Amino acid sequence: MYGYAEVGLAANGAVPPGTLGYGAGLAGLALLAHLAVRVCARYADPLLLPIAVLLNGMGLVLIYRLDLEPVLGPKAAPAQLVWSATGVALFIIVVVLLRDHRLLARYAYVSVTLALALLILPIAFPAVNGAKIWVRFAGFSIQPGEFAKVLLAVFFAGYLSANRAALAYTGRRVLRRLQLPTGRVLGPVLAIWLMSVGVLVVERDLGTSLLFFCLFVVMLYVATARTGWIAVGLLLASVGALAAGRLEPHVHTRVEDWLHPFRTIDAGIGPSQLAQSLFAFADGGVLGTGLGQGYSYLIGFAAKSDFVLATAGEELGLAGLCALFLLYALLVDRGFRAGLGVRDPFGRLLATGLASILALQVFVIAGGVMDLIPLTGMAMPFLAQGGSSVVTNWIIVAVLIRISDHARRPEPAGPAGAADGAAEHSGGAAQRAGEGAEKGAAE
Repeated sequence: MYGYAEVGLAANGAVPPGTLGYGAGLAGLALLAHLAVRVCARYADPLLLPIAVLLNGMGLVLIYRLDLEPVLGPKAAPAQLVWSATGVALFIIVVVLLRDHRLLARYAYVSVTLALALLILPIAFPAVNGAKIWVRFAGFSIQPGEFAKVLLAVFFAGYLSANRAALAYTGRRVLRRLQLPTGRVLGPVLAIWLMSVGVLVVERDLGTSLLFFCLFVVMLYVATARTGWIAVGLLLASVGALAAGRLEPHVHTRVEDWLHPFRTIDAGIGPSQLAQSLFAFADGGVLGTGLGQGYSYLIGFAAKSDFVLATAGEELGLAGLCALFLLYALLVDRGFRAGLGVRDPFGRLLATGLASILALQVFVIAGGVMDLIPLTGMAMPFLAQGGSSVVTNWIIVAVLIRISDHARRPEPAGPAGAADGAAEHSGGAAQRAGEGAEKGAAE
């Protein structure tokens, strides 16, 4: 609410008339979500929900600030508020109805089927800004890939938790500490790599393909603790990126912009969006120009989506950017903590995968906007304009809250709880012994 008022004061010299209404609406949504957590997941991590609310509120402020610039098209803040309310509603539904996250393991193959269907769906629709990642009809648009990433995380967690012993076989030793997996277990990672490259070629979506592949490699490493998977993943990702950068014109243009961000200025055409983004960061300095007092609208149509972080960098400065990154880091850290605290392998992998989705998105988007890596066209979690993105992020937080509630729940007292704990301990010991025997046999 204070950010909304500050934008109005800086732009028009008066507090916007709807400040109390927007503030009360966001507070009401946060209160409903908090009550759902307190009633249905009382042992959940207490920081996950407040961080999500703060990031979502900051995103609404930044989009409202950019709405004041008529050159950026129609207003997006009201629609973003509706999508945020929808995301919170789905958050409450997930927290209330998903009593045990382990139920999702039963639907691993259903999840991957739905994910593939969602990925294929945009092919039948026209490309938007050079990429076929949107489904538009009757003035309504969604990005199916946003929902597919959650479904793929469920599938990866189910598949890897069921097959982690076979995937952990020791392969050929390349260096003293580097062991590559055997050839017959490379099939799954090769299939995922080919699928990610296929998405890139058909839909020209560098960000989604990179996210899917990195997600699988990270979860595979967590499941097996084999550094060989990281080496194979980096090798395949490098080969795919090199081939795409040379053969796909849309991706090649982004690579050229990354290598030469000021080439359009040298050619007399004027600054590109990436160059304007770098100018915005430079103009912000350490403390920023203040909300509503920057010129990041010069970036153009992508200021509310791909380059919304440039607005934050210019008007909040380096200090504000560091605060945002710390919030994201804390959100990811709490997701990893939930995965470390839960006992079942599926929950551990699912929490790791969902937290990795947020971490990878922040890294890829921030790196692209700051010209550290090529642009990918993804949406900054909770900050950028995009209904599909904000709804998906709320679902991710809801599942992480469910897993953290299960991880932090105290053990039941009494003989029954002790017997269950002993059974679980003996079962885990037997499983570890079996895996050790398999490993010895493989070696």
